[in-house]
Amino acid sequence: MEGNVLFPVFLKLDRLHTLLVGGGYVGLEKLEAILRNSPEAKVTICAKEVLQEKILTLAESHPHISIIARPYEKKFLKGKDVVIMATDSRDLHEKIKTHCRKRHILANVADTPDLCDFYLGSVVKKGDLKIAISSNGKSPTITKRIREYLEEAIPDDIQILLDKMKEIRDQLKGDFEYKVKELNRVTKSWNGNS
Repeated sequence: MEGNVLFPVFLKLDRLHTLLVGGGYVGLEKLEAILRNSPEAKVTICAKEVLQEKILTLAESHPHISIIARPYEKKFLKGKDVVIMATDSRDLHEKIKTHCRKRHILANVADTPDLCDFYLGSVVKKGDLKIAISSNGKSPTITKRIREYLEEAIPDDIQILLDKMKEIRDQLKGDFEYKVKELNRVTKSWNGNS
C-alpha cells in the first residue's frame, strides 16, 4: 500500500498517564507539546538528571506532573498508558520499547520512527479546532511548514463559527442522515458553491 497508512487519533491525555523518559532539551520539547495540547495531562518524567530548568518550572506549575530523578527502571511503567522517550541512547530506547510491547503500552521515540507505535505530528490549534499533520515520519520540516501555512490561513475567530455550527447541530431534529444532510446544506456555500 502506498502513502501514509497511519490512523489519526486524538488522545485524551488528561485521562491517561504518560511516562516521559528524558530530562534534556528533547524531553522539554515533548513536555511542552503535551502541555500545549493537554494542559491537564498526567505526566511522570524520569531522568537520571533534569538538565532543563524549565522542566522543573513546568512541574511546579502543573500539579499533574511528577519527576522521578533516577534513571529509567521497568517498574516505572506500572500504571502508564503512553511512553515517550527522549534520551540520546538508542540502546535504552530499544530496551524500553521491548518493555512497553510486553505490556501493550504505546510508545514514541523522538526522531526514531522504527521504534514508534505513533508519531507526534505538527498541530494547528485555534479554539476548539485542532488539526494534526503527519508526513509518516519522513519530514518534520514539511509538516512544520504546512502547520505555519494553516495557522495563517485559518481565521483567528474560527471559534465563533464552531460555536454557531454546534448551535445549529443541537437544534436539528431527526436521524443522523438527516442531520448530516442539513449541515452539508448549511456549509455548502463555503466551498464556492451556491
